[in-house]
Amino acid sequence: MDMRRIVAVLVEEAEQQIQGEVWRLTLSERVLAREVEAGLRDAVGPPDVQEALPRIQRLEHLRETLAVLAIALARTHGRLAWFLSGALNALEPVLRWRALPAEGGATFGTVLPSPEEYTEAEDAVRRLQDVLAQIGTEVIDLGSVRSDQQADGA
Repeated sequence: MDMRRIVAVLVEEAEQQIQGEVWRLTLSERVLAREVEAGLRDAVGPPDVQEALPRIQRLEHLRETLAVLAIALARTHGRLAWFLSGALNALEPVLRWRALPAEGGATFGTVLPSPEEYTEAEDAVRRLQDVLAQIGTEVIDLGSVRSDQQADGA
């Protein structure tokens, strides 16, 4: 299952819990969701911006998203923590990526990702950005969050 699909499943579960009032969002959860969304947006920009960057910067940005998620996870508990943990899990492949060639040395098990893998991870982050923005608002309707293709006018 790719990162985009894992995030989609995660979002679907969050939507069901929120709509079913199993997950009743608190003000502190909404505030933290907005902070995380802003941090993710600062790290990963629009597709045209990201794709123009060198691979090493794209990887740096993706690693920043992991840091944003991990720091937020450390600051919360309950369902929001579980959601953030799921997001980190979805982006776990980024932890094994490297942007530099091995040049004959050991790589500690890291791999060079393909351009498609960078795009996949960035798309997953953008989906998380959108959902966290929705969670951070007063009215929760995750079903109205558009896919990246719709949001980009494609």
